[in-house]
Amino acid sequence: MDMRRLVAQNVKRIRLERGLTQEQFSEISGFSQQYLSGLETGRRNPTVVTLYELAKALGVNHLDLLQPPARTRR
Repeated sequence: MDMRRLVAQNVKRIRLERGLTQEQFSEISGFSQQYLSGLETGRRNPTVVTLYELAKALGVNHLDLLQPPARTRR
């Protein structure tokens, strides 16, 4: 699986589970809404530090952003 796409899906899913808009998530995380949009569509390639900061803003472990969906885990 493409890691950018995996991170994109996880960030978006968790953000939506938290009931946050991209604008609200932008305010919480400190990343621009434009950056978050690019990230959630798989156009951005986040650094390890960015993954950590995003996870912290979402209230999850940074490894949660790298986990494949439960149905495809081995």
